[in-house]
Formats: sequence, structure tokens, C-alpha cells
Amino acid sequence: MTTTTTTTALDSLLKGADPVVAGALDRALSGKDITVDEAVVLFDSTGLEMSLTVAVADELRRQTVGDTVTYVVNRNINFTNVCIKQCGFCAFSRDFREEEGYFLPSEEIVRRAKEAASLGATEVCIQAGLPPKMDGRLYIDILEAVKKELPDMHVHAFSPEEVLYGAVRSEVSTLEYLKMLKEAGVGSLPGTSAEILDQSVRDIISPGRIKVDEWVSIIRQAHSLGIPTTSTIMYGHVENSRHRAEHIALIRQIQKETHGFTEFVPLSFVHTEAPMYRHGTVSNIRAGADGFEVVKMHAIARIMLNNHIPNIQVSWVKEGPRMSQLLLAAGANDFGGTLINESISTAAGAQHGQLMKPRQIRQLIRAAGRVPAQRTTGYRIIRAYGRDDKEDGESSALDSADGSQFGSYHQLVKLDRFRFRDRAGNGGNNNNNTAAAKK
Repeated sequence: MTTTTTTTALDSLLKGADPVVAGALDRALSGKDITVDEAVVLFDSTGLEMSLTVAVADELRRQTVGDTVTYVVNRNINFTNVCIKQCGFCAFSRDFREEEGYFLPSEEIVRRAKEAASLGATEVCIQAGLPPKMDGRLYIDILEAVKKELPDMHVHAFSPEEVLYGAVRSEVSTLEYLKMLKEAGVGSLPGTSAEILDQSVRDIISPGRIKVDEWVSIIRQAHSLGIPTTSTIMYGHVENSRHRAEHIALIRQIQKETHGFTEFVPLSFVHTEAPMYRHGTVSNIRAGADGFEVVKMHAIARIMLNNHIPNIQVSWVKEGPRMSQLLLAAGANDFGGTLINESISTAAGAQHGQLMKPRQIRQLIRAAGRVPAQRTTGYRIIRAYGRDDKEDGESSALDSADGSQFGSYHQLVKLDRFRFRDRAGNGGNNNNNTAAAKK
């Protein structure tokens, strides 16, 4: 079915829908931005109106990026789970006195990065907790150590929260600290620590965390320096449809001004081990988004951002392989990364594993009727694959790897060799007191 035929069919169906929904979707199909109020109506839609929202998102995706679904071969390196913050949604962090607090020294971070490179990874994603009394140069030192050994590796590292903490610990402005990170070799920043960009919601789920205006300022500063970032939303807890719509609208406005976002990544709240859910410390907390909410989030993100951010990414760690396939028909066009080691969602109770091999990603994409392609962090296509599995050829090194060799988060927190509390001074600022290990 051609784009013209599809659009005509949608126009016909829209005539039988709620006029407000039909008007918003018609404007989106005409290439116009929908308003926050219109997005709220779409978030609250059910039945025919929800189905049309998804169909329009899929059509906009097809018009903008075609049938190619991309992915990146990367490795997550969460080098410590010790954190001075106690966010209600985070099951990953530990107090520095807890036995399960760990810290990977620079040589172990570099070892993991080199292992990833040997398996075909083009990116390492480095994020962690905020350890107490941290040396402000820690992030700089990590970047320099990785880039010294792997000058061509793209280092996607340090959220706005970490940038703010590094700047405070270094007693410099966030702009100056970003310049230091860029000089040390950072390639891009994860746009995490965004959660919901509404201060009243943040004060409930993560009091003391980076404020909305600080997050926005650091993102704008990064973009002004030529450092691209991702953008995210965490939903399914206490927020409502207007919070969601306003969050995406703010991302859209920043992108209009800076053009620095590479993608938008919806992240549904994993409730199982989250303190604010387990201990009932937050009123009216929900057990994550339901299936309809997940589908609508990706579809409405496509509709609101299509003119400005072409890439909508699914998180297979959060949603699992089957739901991720479905989301490819709801506006998404990117399958994220192989990850190799995923710790934060795993700690929260996500059940979908720490590694997805490239061949498995391609199979899921093909089964959804789409065309897989490996990309760089900046969305340059490295290799486009055909629609047939037979066109894959030889398995990659990562496809052939035994996933158990990388260890797991639950194993890592049990290892004596990386105990944070055993580090010199318990300050988390000595990078050389622990030998590298295989897990």
C-alpha cells in the first residue's frame, strides 16, 4: 500500500472519530505540530481513537524514516551503584556502607570497553551512581583512560545529573565542566535523569535530584558545545497525561532551539523493586504503565516529535522483545543497543535480560516486517541488512559469545574484589586500588 493510499484510508477513518482527536491527527498528517492540549486528548484516548493514533504514528514514521529499524552494538558500564541520592524509583543505588555497594576502578572500566570493542561494539555507555566525596576529576579520568586505549570508541557518558555533580565537586560551572568532558573525549550525553520534567512530580518521586531548570540548562549547554544528547521520559508512576504531554513539548521546544537531540526514548517505570512502590512511601503510586499506555506513549512521541526528532527508540530491557516488536508498528524506528551489561533496570526488577545479540535483534525486526540496520551512536548506517535471515552471512563475534562471560549485576554486587566499603578512605576517589576482574 502506498503512502498516498494509506493517508487516504486514514482520512476516511478519521471522519468517524471524535472531532478533537480527528483534528489533531489530521494536523499531524499535514506536517504540523500538535498542541499540548491535543496530546492530552490522545493520551486519554481509547478504542477507535487510540487505534487511529497508533496508525497515524506508524504512517508518520514511514514517511519520515521509512521501513529501516536501526540498532547499535554497545556495552553499558555502570561503574558504581553507590549514590548520595535516594530516589524513590531507583533500586540500583546503595549507601556507601552497604555490603552490596561496588565500584569498578579505571582499569576494569577500560577492560570492559576493550572487550566490547573486540566484539564489534562501536559505543560504550558509561553511567553510575553519585559516590560520596567523589574526586571531581573522576569522570575526566575515566574518559581519558578509555580514549587512550580506544581512541575510535564512541563514549556515550554522564547524564545531566552526573555533569552537575562533577561540576560541583570540581568547583567549576557546568558549562566549564562540559568543556572538560568534551576535551577528554566524551562523544555524547545520555539524556537520562529527566524522569518527568515537572518539578512538582520530581519533588514526589526524587526530592533532592537535579531540578528541571538545571537539567534543561545542562542539555542546552551541551548542545551549544556540539555535544549531542539523547532525550528520555520515565512514566507509569504518579504522573498524568498532561505531565507526559508537557514533558514531550519541552523536549520539542529545546530541539527547535538547539537541534542537539539524537533520539527520544520512552522508559516505562519498573516498579518491582522500586523503594517508593515496595515501601508505599508515595501515595497513589502505580505498578508501571499498562500495555495501552506503553503503546500510546511511543505513538504520541512520534506524533509530537516527528518534525524535529526523527528517531523514536524502544527499550527492550523495559518492554521485552514481544512488546518492542509491537512498538515498531506504533511509531518507533530504533531498537536501542545490545547493552551486554544492563544493571539499572535489572536491579529494579526488569526480567528481559542484560544482553540482546545483534542477530536476535535483526530477527525481531524482520518478524515485524521491517528492515534491520546497524548504526553508530549518531545514526550513521554502518551496515544495512536485507529482509531475509540468509542475508546475514557469518555470525558476528558478539553473536557467537557466551553471554555468561560478561557476568551480571547480581553477581557483581556479590564480588569482594569490587567492594566500595573496602576502598581507601571509603570516598570512592581512588581508581587504582582494585585489580581488574572478569565480572
